[in-house]
Amino acid sequence: MGTFRIIGDTNIDFIGIRKVAFAISLVLVLLGAWSLVSIARGTANLGIDFAGGVMIYGSFEKPVSTDDLRLAVSADHPDAQITELKGFEKPNAFIIKIKRPSSEGEGQQRLDELKEIVATNFKDNKFEIISEHIIGPAVGQTLRDDAQKAILFSLLGIVVYIWIRFDFRSGIAATIATFHDVLAVMGILFIIGWEFDLLIVTGLLTLAGYSLTDTVVVYDRIRENLKKWRSKGEFAGAVNTSINEVLARTINTSLTVLLVVGTLFFFGGEVLKGFALCLSLGVLVGTYSSIFVASPIVVEWEARRPKRFK
Repeated sequence: MGTFRIIGDTNIDFIGIRKVAFAISLVLVLLGAWSLVSIARGTANLGIDFAGGVMIYGSFEKPVSTDDLRLAVSADHPDAQITELKGFEKPNAFIIKIKRPSSEGEGQQRLDELKEIVATNFKDNKFEIISEHIIGPAVGQTLRDDAQKAILFSLLGIVVYIWIRFDFRSGIAATIATFHDVLAVMGILFIIGWEFDLLIVTGLLTLAGYSLTDTVVVYDRIRENLKKWRSKGEFAGAVNTSINEVLARTINTSLTVLLVVGTLFFFGGEVLKGFALCLSLGVLVGTYSSIFVASPIVVEWEARRPKRFK
């Protein structure tokens, strides 16, 4: 019995269309840079982790509709976010968030107001507070800075790893592709208005590692094929053949991961939706970049400064 394969052998000229791919990537990177500036300035849709705010996690004694709770809270706080937590150990559980207190001391005031609003509007339905958090503007700024440093240091580590395993220019190309993936996903999330919080940062760091794994597989195959193509002196041909040879593996792996993160997005609850969406976009963009960004950059570098086929 033969092995089932979603995609068979291919002979696509990926290197031949690299300029079109570079143009698409430039747009994605510019979107990501725009989102990065907006996050740094605090004008993007930031969660309370980064913008500051208050959060209450609790459960009602009796069932309450999300619309009724939102109507009660939004009368005084129109920017409030109401999230129902289904499938948790506590029934009728909700998370209520209010962002951006203007000062450190205002957080406690808003938290007290929120408790009073819920108690007043649902007198016959006790609301048990499980946890509450206050994040001031200064703390939110610190978390934003730390998140940016975490992403930067992880990408610098990737440069060193690829440089040691392959060569310097492969490390630079892989790092550019990883930067491309992170910025592209950030740009897409920014355009659709998704909220940036610590879970999104976790997703971005995870997709950086996933993208690197895919790129390493392609680079390994290129290194193997260079021995066969050395006599022909066709570097681009060796790269193009390598991409086609691992294409089936790349697509099959990506689809498998998408099935998992897609399940998280649809059935994992509101808390995990942002993380799952970030990973889903990361898998798609990472698969694209391993084919159309990481390897073509090395081809361009070789064309301008030949090294392997002097």
